[in-house]
Amino acid sequence: MNTISEDIKKIMLAGIGAVATTAEKSKDVIDALVKKGELTVEQGKILNEELKHDLREKLRTPADTESIRKDLEKVSRDDLAMLKAHIEELEKGMENEQSE
Repeated sequence: MNTISEDIKKIMLAGIGAVATTAEKSKDVIDALVKKGELTVEQGKILNEELKHDLREKLRTPADTESIRKDLEKVSRDDLAMLKAHIEELEKGMENEQSE
């Protein structure tokens, strides 16, 4: 009977040791993830600024009707119908601006 109780005691101590070791390692892992997260946030901010800059540059360039025409050939019927409706709204807005 002593061996069973000693075995249970060893198992319990091993479990406690495993929990303590896991807690220490998880703290290190969490600290590393936090540091990586901070780097990721900073990198994300830089990437976001670069994308904004690229978008501003592209918006300054006039639209090329030929490339738009080629892109429209790939559009689904539903999307094309939405685009037509949007174009009609834009045209009405332009007509209203001209009449004012």
